[in-house]
Amino acid sequence: MVLALVLFLVTYAALMIFSKYRAHIALTSAVLFVVLGILPVQKVFGAVDWNVIMMIAGTMGIVYLFIESKMPSLLADIIIQRMPSVKWIIIALALFAGIISAFVDNVATVLMVAPVALVVAKKLNISPVPAIIAIAISSNLQGAATLVGDTTSILLGGYAGMDFLDFFVYKGHIGLFWVVQAGAILSAITLMFVFRHYGQKVKMEDRTVVTDYFPTVLLVGMVLMLIFVSFIPNRPHITNGLICIGLMLVGIVREAFIRKDFKATFTQTLKEIDWFTLLLLAGLFIVIAGITEAGVVNEIAKLFVKISSGNLFAIYSLLVWASVLLSAFIDNIPYVATMLPVTAGIASLMGVDPTILYFGLLCGATLGGNLTPIGASANITALGILRKNGYEASTGEFMKISVPFTLTAVISGYIMVWLIWM
Repeated sequence: MVLALVLFLVTYAALMIFSKYRAHIALTSAVLFVVLGILPVQKVFGAVDWNVIMMIAGTMGIVYLFIESKMPSLLADIIIQRMPSVKWIIIALALFAGIISAFVDNVATVLMVAPVALVVAKKLNISPVPAIIAIAISSNLQGAATLVGDTTSILLGGYAGMDFLDFFVYKGHIGLFWVVQAGAILSAITLMFVFRHYGQKVKMEDRTVVTDYFPTVLLVGMVLMLIFVSFIPNRPHITNGLICIGLMLVGIVREAFIRKDFKATFTQTLKEIDWFTLLLLAGLFIVIAGITEAGVVNEIAKLFVKISSGNLFAIYSLLVWASVLLSAFIDNIPYVATMLPVTAGIASLMGVDPTILYFGLLCGATLGGNLTPIGASANITALGILRKNGYEASTGEFMKISVPFTLTAVISGYIMVWLIWM
């Protein structure tokens, strides 16, 4: 277990320092976990969340067609025309991403909204880095608002037997949705302060003409289908990925018929998929599986119980803030999956309703991923988009925006959950 922990810490330190080589570092670490015998070879394939990989790849393909249709440019024109300054444009994009992310996976949201931010930045001749970072962290925040917003929410819903409406009203109390919205409002105010110097006035004269509305139909259809299938019980794990890949293929085939060249269309679409980001995520999935296999995550869970035994406020506080810290560096999906039964066991031993601990866990684990560039898949995807377009965001640049945003959201959620459910 010590070897696994050391390798894990070295890997994440390298990921934070050498941002240009994150995929290489993650894959090298993944290989070491297997070669050193920490993760059995037969578990490697299953360690990768292929549903997430397929969903990202499919969405990237659809988004390429979406960009080619000039719809992002039109949306950018509309936003520029309605907002008085760059500051308000960034905040509007972040809030827009948040609304979508409450009902669609965070990564898919970033892939849909980031192209609009890129076009806005190009039209205004400014860096897109701040806007895309704001989009990513806002998406992560709203992922905890509904049952379908994030994988961690789905895990909680399945374990606690919660349905979609339980996130709005649960056992006679307001649900997590409203806690997240309060955090979103306060975090938006924080963004106003962070971007207070972005007061440049904007002006837009001409409006872009969209050349093809079908890619927009594909994107909207993808959103609606992802929401619909979330209500289907016992669906295959890769359902979301298959939907995204399937719709991408529909778009490619249609485009190929229009161009009368299937090979060129298919090749060009594949080139637009960010393979660097996909390989980075695959490597991280294997690394996390390795430390889970070694028992590191379980030992962390046991430490929670030992330190805070007998005091509900202490265990609640530790659960929230340790989850924030841990999720800043490790994927929150295996962490939440591991901690849910531990949380239920603590509540049972103490004779209390586990809801307050469940919601505290979800707030801390979901929002904590916002602290660092590698704490959430949406952040990794956002930085991948920036890199693909010639921009590099350093860890310091990311955290300058993410830390105040995250602390505002977590503190408000921490206080509200305790006051509502205690």
